[in-house]
Amino acid sequence: MAKMTPEILTEELKTICGENLCSVVLYGSAVAGDSVKTSDYNVLVVLKQVDAGGLLALTGLCSRWDKDGNPAPLVFARETMLRSADVFPVEFSDIMQTHKTLYGEDPFTGMEIDAAHLRLELEHELKSKIILLRERFLVTKGAPKEVDKLMVSSISAFLTLFKAALRLYGETPPAKKMEVLPLLSKYIKFDEEIFAVVWELKEGNKHQGLTSQQIFSRYLTAAQGFANEVDLWLQKTGK
Repeated sequence: MAKMTPEILTEELKTICGENLCSVVLYGSAVAGDSVKTSDYNVLVVLKQVDAGGLLALTGLCSRWDKDGNPAPLVFARETMLRSADVFPVEFSDIMQTHKTLYGEDPFTGMEIDAAHLRLELEHELKSKIILLRERFLVTKGAPKEVDKLMVSSISAFLTLFKAALRLYGETPPAKKMEVLPLLSKYIKFDEEIFAVVWELKEGNKHQGLTSQQIFSRYLTAAQGFANEVDLWLQKTGK
């Protein structure tokens, strides 16, 4: 059976949700032209209202979507989403920059992101991702395949946060994640090369000359150093 496309998903959402469906939005790597071998489709579904019954009706469709290697759709009630820019400024600013509306009105029209909210979530997310990276490393037993899997699963999230940092420095980030690194290096000194190495792992390529543990050591150090630099810079500027 052929894999389900975002367009097929949208048509089935229209049938199941009916008038409750407001918008279907494709976002992420597939829209930015930044996909790699392990890329999937990220979809936002905006409904007039969200309740358990409505979610239950979507479980069969979303189970098939999941089996094709895609994350479950991000589901929001329309009014709740409009009031959520203050708590999801990193995620919403990234989606706003690179998305394609497959059905309905663009739910981001008129939405504004407050720089103070963006700064606060950026700091929280950077530190949280680093804590999670350390925690998950502890259960890998240092096994190369597990360590590689851990780094590959975390790299996109870090690069998304790097894009958010660029916005705080007054830059409009490029749509493609890896193009963020040289721009960001103008403001923060960090080991940008190691993030490129991990991105190569995500694309299925091995980096010659480095073991998985050597890569992880540099990756963790670079992430921690980056978070500290952002934190210190923001304290100095008072933003």
